[in-house]
Amino acid sequence: MKVADFFCGAGGFSEGFRLAGFDVVFGVDKWKPAVITHEKNHPDGEVYYGDVEELSNLSDEEFHSIIPDTEIIIGSPPCVAFSNSNRSGKGDKSLGIRLMESYLRIVARKKFKENSILKYWILENVPNLQNYIKDEYTAEELGLKGDFTLKVRNENSKEYNSKYYGVAQNRKRFFCGEFPTPQEIISSDEKVIPLKFILESLGHPKEEKEGNRTITDPNYQDLEMSLFSITDHHYIKEIAQFEWEKAERAKTDKGYMGKMSFPEDLNKPSRTIMATLSSSARESLIYQYKNHNNRFRSPTIREVASIMSFPLDYRFYGDSMPVKYKLVGNAVPPKLSFAFARAIAEKEGFPIPEGYPKLTLRFEEDKEFKELNFSKLPMNIEKRKKMDKARYKYHIPYLKVNTFRVELTNHHSDFKKGEFVWDVEIHKSQGVQNKKVFQPKNVDAFPLGSVWEEKVGMFLKTIERQLVPSLELQKIYCMTQKERDAQGLMGPDEILMRVRNFIDSILREDNNLNEQNIKIEEEPNELPFSIALGYYVLTKIMNKVLSMENIENLSDEGILTEGLFIYR
Repeated sequence: MKVADFFCGAGGFSEGFRLAGFDVVFGVDKWKPAVITHEKNHPDGEVYYGDVEELSNLSDEEFHSIIPDTEIIIGSPPCVAFSNSNRSGKGDKSLGIRLMESYLRIVARKKFKENSILKYWILENVPNLQNYIKDEYTAEELGLKGDFTLKVRNENSKEYNSKYYGVAQNRKRFFCGEFPTPQEIISSDEKVIPLKFILESLGHPKEEKEGNRTITDPNYQDLEMSLFSITDHHYIKEIAQFEWEKAERAKTDKGYMGKMSFPEDLNKPSRTIMATLSSSARESLIYQYKNHNNRFRSPTIREVASIMSFPLDYRFYGDSMPVKYKLVGNAVPPKLSFAFARAIAEKEGFPIPEGYPKLTLRFEEDKEFKELNFSKLPMNIEKRKKMDKARYKYHIPYLKVNTFRVELTNHHSDFKKGEFVWDVEIHKSQGVQNKKVFQPKNVDAFPLGSVWEEKVGMFLKTIERQLVPSLELQKIYCMTQKERDAQGLMGPDEILMRVRNFIDSILREDNNLNEQNIKIEEEPNELPFSIALGYYVLTKIMNKVLSMENIENLSDEGILTEGLFIYR
């Protein structure tokens, strides 16, 4: 049976059907690296370099002359519009909906044409698509003539998690269309494939050639390759300290979200491979640098490809590590695709190949392929932030009590006019949908007790000469950590850490304070002592910042250093 793949990307969806013995005869994508990658790894079919939406609207003659008739159509419209990582799921969905409907239009035109041979079709996307796709579409809704209705959501249209289909990755995706239900091959979470199986099978990345040996593909046990014939694995991309420290905090101390492992937990399946290669975000995949506690690296392209269940001899045609990473992260895991292909083959009574059917094209002399092996990839260098782009919203580090936390933010500033305001807020709850924000005005009414208020006063005196006006605080925030350290400057991060250290010193003096709440006149009316203290101290600090005169009117006590006012 023949297969056509729309929004084919690097070919993960196609690869699963190839592994099951189907003929992938056609693919479409408008991203050149994806087109080349699909073409090189599936050389027996045609790959069309163009726009799916435009294809879907061609005249009948052009449409059917370009797109062959096939028994199976598969497709993965771009999911970024529907992803929860896109502005917390609140990004613009209009383009995503158009592309999804373009795919459905193609399916409908092939399904309802005269003498159609189309028997099965599958649409894959992120789970959030379920909120935007209809159960069925009329011809009119798809911009077509006729009185047919395309049923989209059937009884087996639901979320499927790749970890139950032999993929070492916790990756949930929504599938709908017309297809038999694929059978899970792993019955419980206790039997899923852990990340360490993939990493140990590949071996630690090598920067230099030494000790060549044979590697068995962790996903396809009858596929073996010599160590140094495996592409995009023998290099190290070390993560700079400023990046992994930011990632560590985002993973282990992120506002409304739960705690994540840092570095990755090797005893569980990998988290979802994303399309964007990042080293400083909550979603970043961060591995321990071998034999070093405080050095970390990004996964190699081969590691993420194997986590996705691509075969070892599959190649990704990009001119950089981020492009190759995107090719992998955007794909459908081949083993998950294989489960759908196998279900169709079994229903049709077709034999499934025994073992791994090797690729028909050899790559040894391929000059188009850019190899990452033995590349020297420098660590990223921290750059200054742009004043009009640098938004700040962090709470006192690792201080969460009963889901309360104290945040410092500049989000209420007028960034276009360069008018910066720094606010202190109390946040409560887990999950963005449930959040509550409080901003009590009269902190002097907080019944902290005279002893603690006196200590706050002493603490403020130790840092007040490092405080600067709001505009200058924004300038400090935009500097690199290295610049701040060299000049002894105190930006918002440093302020929060100083406050955290002060709170710890108070709690060490009286452990009972950890379990005490204090009542206040304004909402939320009752606060854990450490949260109340944090809000009290940080508010006092920011009141001093806000009350400071403009830089032109400051006394001779201050001097300018690189356009930044600091006290001496």
